[in-house]
Amino acid sequence: MLSAHSRAHVDCVSRVLKNAAHLPQAPVPSLILDSWRRSMEQHHLDPGSLQGPRILSQDLLKECRERSELFLHIASEEVARLHGRVRDADYCVLLTDAQGRTIDYRVESTLRNDCRKAGLYLGTCWSEGEEGTCGVAAVLTARAPVTVHKRDHFRAAFIGLTCSAAPVFDPQGELLGVLDVSAVRSPDDRRSQHLIRQMVVQSAREIEQAFFMSSAQGCWVLRAHGSPGYVDSQPDYLLAWDDDGVLQALNPAARDYLLRRHGTLPQHIAQVFDPQLLHRASDESLCSLHSPAAPHALHGRLRAPRRAPSRARLTLAAAPLDPRVEQSLRLAVRVKDRHLPVLVQGETGSGKEVFARQLHQASQRRDRPFVALNCAAIPESLIESELFGYAAGAFTGASSKGMQGLLQQADGGTLFLDEIGDMPLALQTRLLRVLAEGEVAPLGAAQRKTVDIQVICATHRDLQALVAEGSFREDLYFRLGGACFQLPPLRERSDRLGLIRQIVEEESKRCGAPVQLGDRALECLLGYRWPGNVRQLRHVLRYACAVCEGPLIQLQDLPEQLRGSDGPEAQPVLQGSTSPERQVLLDALVRHRWKPLAAAKALGISRATLYRRVQQHGIQMPGRSPA
Repeated sequence: MLSAHSRAHVDCVSRVLKNAAHLPQAPVPSLILDSWRRSMEQHHLDPGSLQGPRILSQDLLKECRERSELFLHIASEEVARLHGRVRDADYCVLLTDAQGRTIDYRVESTLRNDCRKAGLYLGTCWSEGEEGTCGVAAVLTARAPVTVHKRDHFRAAFIGLTCSAAPVFDPQGELLGVLDVSAVRSPDDRRSQHLIRQMVVQSAREIEQAFFMSSAQGCWVLRAHGSPGYVDSQPDYLLAWDDDGVLQALNPAARDYLLRRHGTLPQHIAQVFDPQLLHRASDESLCSLHSPAAPHALHGRLRAPRRAPSRARLTLAAAPLDPRVEQSLRLAVRVKDRHLPVLVQGETGSGKEVFARQLHQASQRRDRPFVALNCAAIPESLIESELFGYAAGAFTGASSKGMQGLLQQADGGTLFLDEIGDMPLALQTRLLRVLAEGEVAPLGAAQRKTVDIQVICATHRDLQALVAEGSFREDLYFRLGGACFQLPPLRERSDRLGLIRQIVEEESKRCGAPVQLGDRALECLLGYRWPGNVRQLRHVLRYACAVCEGPLIQLQDLPEQLRGSDGPEAQPVLQGSTSPERQVLLDALVRHRWKPLAAAKALGISRATLYRRVQQHGIQMPGRSPA
């Protein structure tokens, strides 16, 4: 049985559609009226329906997001920025694909439940054929910015919502998707949404511009505006052409501008602007443009073609050679957005937090917080309040305003728990409940709070051994171990030479004077076993860059414990060549039990190249006669 609100809405829609031709002015805009009629007559939808929108399965949502990967990547920053501007007014932000399926979504945790009940959620489908008149559907139809306010919606399920949405087009004029800002509660007056609509339109234009500039990397690109002060910040027109002058891409405003001036779209930039003027304009210089078809000059900035930057690989170093590190990273990237807790294991200082931060940056949560807690560095009595927070007056000495815990601070983002093996048993139980239920109960609080977090844990300890001895919960171990990755210690990595050189470059920039490593210092670094791993290496090189007196780091510039062949951590220098390359070759051969093919693969070279270098450095391979 319909509620009074639903019956009133059904009566209103029916009455308006029946009498629209006889009314001097319809109670809703013509765009809404036309959509109501299609919803009723073409789509055969029920205006009294209270059912929420269809939600895609996880597999279908994944497919949609993968197809829109570039669009999502480029739009993500602006979606987050727009949400930051509207969230204090209790609005959420949705980004859909060209079929109206929500592929990105930003909402404050306190509003998540209300928005989800209203259908404002990741994976919801907002086509007119399924949901009738709504913000996204209206934009898909009109291909223009629209506000659908409360009872403008066709179905009673959505009459409490207000939705302001705008289209996002690609450089060929095809619809990429829809940017939408919605709220579950708002004033009844439609004019209250005017500012929100302007903000959505501006953000949609920012995404369009970013997508245009990314797509036109190999073209000449002109940004233009009637006023020189807006060329960089808010260009009206974007045009791109190849080296032959053939127009390749136009933003919607440029497309409309040329159609008005020419009647049809020109094929060549010379039909639009004086070629000599464009040739005289240097890369990125502001210039005045005179078009034969335009009564007033435009101001523009010209960008020369440039090669599209390749997407950076997810790495712990600039160019790692160690296949185990690369394999762990490749697998981690595949599971990063599958709602699986990640467990990173490795010795202290081996780069576990760097690994976690890079995973966060590669995930859909990159614009949300990355919050880290070292469970071994905080006294046991304080870990609980740090992690869960507390309500006002929860205990003696507590802040009068209470404190938000790290779990809530990480809401929507990533929580990195370092040295999880040192977490007290009592807290392990509470953490398990958070992972299972997605809810947090601050100390002294009467109500639980919903959180959406990606958990990445790290430890140098053997968790299975801790489980066996009863100091780590077995059920928590299995839940955290949804995806496990082992980072090798520095002494076993085949990319040590590249890592050393990279860190020397980084640390020398800190000191303001470029330095390089002398041969003896490099041999010493390659021969050391590095019990503190990458962290220790960085500290050693930071010290060496600070104390060296010239452009070259000498052996005496290294800390004393690294020098000398009789030190407990030093490795003996083998006979033959003493070059750094020889040490790298030896390390790879020893680690792979002198198997040439495996060692060559680890080093990223062919087996023939390996044999040639082995011979050059005088390395005797077991089972092979000396040359």
